[in-house]
Amino acid sequence: MLTFNLLPTSTVTFSKSNHKYLLNSSLFDPNLPNRNHYQPNPNFPFLPLLKSNRTRLIRSSSNPIPGISHPTSNFNQISRHPFGFSPRSTSQIPRSVSENGDGDFEVAKPNKTLQLALVFGLWYFQNIVFNIYNKKVLNIFPFPWLLASFQLFVGSVWMLFLWSFKLQPCPKISKPFVIALLGPALFHTIGHISACVSFSKVAVSFTHVIKSSEPVFSVIFSSFLGDSYPLKVWLSIIPIVMGCSLAAITEVSFNFQGLWGALISNVGFVLRNIYSKRSLQSFKEVNGLNLYGWISVISLIYLFPVAVFVEGSQWVSGYYRAIDTIGKPSVFYLWVILSGVFYHLYNQSSYQALDEISPLTFSVGNTMKRVVVIVSTVLVFRNPVRPLNALGSAIAVLGTFLYSQATSKKTVKKNEGEEKKSS
Repeated sequence: MLTFNLLPTSTVTFSKSNHKYLLNSSLFDPNLPNRNHYQPNPNFPFLPLLKSNRTRLIRSSSNPIPGISHPTSNFNQISRHPFGFSPRSTSQIPRSVSENGDGDFEVAKPNKTLQLALVFGLWYFQNIVFNIYNKKVLNIFPFPWLLASFQLFVGSVWMLFLWSFKLQPCPKISKPFVIALLGPALFHTIGHISACVSFSKVAVSFTHVIKSSEPVFSVIFSSFLGDSYPLKVWLSIIPIVMGCSLAAITEVSFNFQGLWGALISNVGFVLRNIYSKRSLQSFKEVNGLNLYGWISVISLIYLFPVAVFVEGSQWVSGYYRAIDTIGKPSVFYLWVILSGVFYHLYNQSSYQALDEISPLTFSVGNTMKRVVVIVSTVLVFRNPVRPLNALGSAIAVLGTFLYSQATSKKTVKKNEGEEKKSS
């Protein structure tokens, strides 16, 4: 008799025979999706095409099934995931298991080159489009508070539409859940509006270079709250600080409001991630996309009244100046709508990417995304770039890459230690 402990509270026993058994882990744990059959994702029509055939676990009578373990929490991955965690379960389900001639099992490795190219390509494209049209609007209509509110409004309407027509499962709303969201939504609001203010004052490339220093704030704030980091992590933030400093002092479009906006944005998003980790521990069943949707709704409620107070009296006159500048109202409306739609889409794609790739691949891809956005916006807006400014930007981005590598190794070791303790 062969016994497998698939769940903490259940045991499945098989009698010895010459037959093979087809095991589906979702039959034993209702919280795990059935990955043997493709389920279309209605709220993002492109990425389902990338789904590989998820796994069938096939075994013979003489060998155990490798790779089944209990889920582990990934709330400790603050700096690499929006809101501090990935939307998918971290259960280690083997991709594909087959028996070779010697009775051993071999894990099949599907070709992911095309899949990764499409995932990152779509994510990068949406981010580039957002940054371009966001800056185009701010160049002729310099009211970041209103534009940031509109972008949150578009995301809120988008998610409400998906929930209303059951295209996206709507999470169960309770008073504790709403209260737990108030803090992360506030910090998200601060991060978003500060970034928009920075975009309105300086070149997009400069804002993104400064925003690449977010890991510095993450390490500092997390350390104050009791987290410890190895020496490699602390060393990796040195080139980030040096590169951002060099880029700032050599930036042609330098503006203190733009600099402070980008720095405050970093603080806001880091505090959002840390606060989410602490306040949302009891709501892990809510996936990342739904969480982002509700944070967008609450952030809009936070931001719009303040926007009216800060710059509302100037909107009408600013609108007429923008129309006079661009000539065609329809073009202005199109730019504004595109900035709102692609702001939500690129955030949605980041969660879809997290569901398709590993956390380490995501963190590296996120670093490269910033490089692609910087280069693209420099080419589109023809911003003058001095050699030292380019060098500083490169050093900062390199430091961000080294940081992602160092923190990934730290997280892997921590998860392995938790698994050993639980076993």
